[in-house]
Amino acid sequence: MKILRAAIMGALLLTGSSVMLHGQLGRGSNQTQNPLPPVGQGNMGGLGGRNEAPDPLGPRIQEQQAKSRNSDRQRKLVEDTERLLSLAADLKQQMGNTGKDAMSADMVRKAEEIEKLAKSVKERMKG
Repeated sequence: MKILRAAIMGALLLTGSSVMLHGQLGRGSNQTQNPLPPVGQGNMGGLGGRNEAPDPLGPRIQEQQAKSRNSDRQRKLVEDTERLLSLAADLKQQMGNTGKDAMSADMVRKAEEIEKLAKSVKERMKG
């Protein structure tokens, strides 16, 4: 029963954190950030002392790639959180059907999968 309670609490916390993270990403996308210039495009000029013009599309492409990576990361977090919630609900239903003291091998496997998925989501949310 403790495993079930921990799994449900973890799923709820991760769902709430995911929603908060999604809200922060949505608000942050309207702000323009000035990334550091890539190596070789600073004040030092090009190779061999030649003064090459920096690529005008470089910062824009980098920003689009960063947004794409963030949206992919967010989508994956939401999918995993939904899977975590589904597994926790299934485990809760199975626990209710079998009783307090009996746990089948499938229930133990599902609890381990919940724990593994929760740790994975937590680590990815940290950065």
